[in-house]
Amino acid sequence: MKPIILGLAVALALIAGGMDWRSRRIPNWLTVPGFFVGVLVNGLAGRWAGLEFALKGAGLGLLLLLPFVLLRSLGAGDWKLAGALGAFVGWQALLMLLFWSVFVAGIMAVVLVIYKRRFMQTLRNMGRLVGSMLTLHMPGTEVSLDNPESLKVPYGVALALTTLFYGAAITWGAR
Repeated sequence: MKPIILGLAVALALIAGGMDWRSRRIPNWLTVPGFFVGVLVNGLAGRWAGLEFALKGAGLGLLLLLPFVLLRSLGAGDWKLAGALGAFVGWQALLMLLFWSVFVAGIMAVVLVIYKRRFMQTLRNMGRLVGSMLTLHMPGTEVSLDNPESLKVPYGVALALTTLFYGAAITWGAR
């Protein structure tokens, strides 16, 4: 991956993460052009192979995270950000970014639960989620993004931090 393309991906992720931190929203005016820029720069850098690289990355991000959007446990802006980042970094790097961002989001969630003193409520909600999975039913609204009382981790921030660490690791020669 060319350094300029990686730099653009990191910039996109940091801008989106900052917006998600402040407003808990990642706007379409950022993610949709981000997708097209990722496809364009990879297409220019690698022609048909670059175009394929970008589209596979975007497609994987959108496909993997779609079930979470449909279950209302992930926002559509986070979903589109993953697709846009995939267009920049390709499917293999995106898979790693998504994997590690789950851990970052988990750490953020633990800190948030402790800070808000919601440990018992969180355990009850986790029990509801497990129960709904075992019975093959959709979870109730008390454990979705629709519940104004639920604690929400800004996944765009987790993805931005992970992308920043990935960019730094690539830049400094670690993989």
